[in-house]
Amino acid sequence: QLQRVGSGGGWVQPGGSLRLSCIASGRTPDYDYIMWFRQVPGKGCDFVTGIKWKGGSQDYAGCVNGRFTNAKDKVDNTVNLNIPNPKLEDTGNYYCAGDTQVGGSGQRVWGQGILVTVTD
Repeated sequence: QLQRVGSGGGWVQPGGSLRLSCIASGRTPDYDYIMWFRQVPGKGCDFVTGIKWKGGSQDYAGCVNGRFTNAKDKVDNTVNLNIPNPKLEDTGNYYCAGDTQVGGSGQRVWGQGILVTVTD
């Protein structure tokens, strides 16, 4: 029912900036906890951030805490992941997901992967 389409990504050098967008479409408001995951070949899929659509609860993985930020745009039904200073280790496929439970323990819907390549 609820589809989340990701946008953004691309090539960026260290010291640049990047913003990934997760756009929610549909009429089901059940997926209230929005998450970002990062998939790196050979390293699995790691949790990056989580934010509650209604309310202010936010979670950040230790490796991105203090660097990445989430921002909600309820007018456009979008969650934006801001990466102000990408590092080489931030390279990967980023996926946004909506979950029915805070913390990501419920039912989940996935958006399309967004490729981020940080290179010199």
